[in-house]
Amino acid sequence: MSIINDYFDRLTAHLTQLRDSQAEAMKQAVAMIGEAARNDKRVFVFGTGHSHMLAEEVHYRAGGLAITVPVLSAFTMLHEGASSSTKFERISGMVQPLLQRYDIGAGDILLVVSNSGVNAAPVEAARFGREAGAKIIALTSVSYSASAANGRVRLSELADLVLDNEIPAGDAMMQLPNSGMKAGAVSTAVGATILHAIFTAVAAELAAEGGEVPVYRSANMPGATEINDRLIEKYKTRNPHL
Repeated sequence: MSIINDYFDRLTAHLTQLRDSQAEAMKQAVAMIGEAARNDKRVFVFGTGHSHMLAEEVHYRAGGLAITVPVLSAFTMLHEGASSSTKFERISGMVQPLLQRYDIGAGDILLVVSNSGVNAAPVEAARFGREAGAKIIALTSVSYSASAANGRVRLSELADLVLDNEIPAGDAMMQLPNSGMKAGAVSTAVGATILHAIFTAVAAELAAEGGEVPVYRSANMPGATEINDRLIEKYKTRNPHL
């Protein structure tokens, strides 16, 4: 079972590395998202394939900011056809009709998650957001996208701010014995940690300022119904997934 320990060690070491190497980028993300929150704007989160899980991860989440809006559609996800979602994310023109549903505008933030950062969907999503006046934050692997680009435009080149997860090409980090294969993907765990750290810091700043802190409470905690219902009422017309 040593590989379990090795996986934990690799993941925690990677997170510790990112805490330091991405400190300035995360600080800038806190400032951008905090400004959006103070101005009653929204943070849209978009990803395809497994990256879409990070959009769901921060949506209607205990301790999470209610200004987050996941961008979700079955063709970009896995549950109605995993292999087809890979094909769809590479087809130009697929995401614009989806994004038009969300009324993304000036002052909003579009956080685009893509490990490889080169497929049509995340790149076109970033372009759409910029044209709509939103600020673009990319959560991606800069080294992975550089190795996969082959002359294509990369998500990181279109973003106002890049959060580099520093994950190597292929995502999986554990070499399997007697094989050239690797297992143990880390992008979801790393991405979720980065986003929760940033959103928690935003919430802490808002609380310190004494203003409204639009944070959901776990449904089984005291007072949760009143708090969550108030936030749902406020944001339901601007978040189609509430």
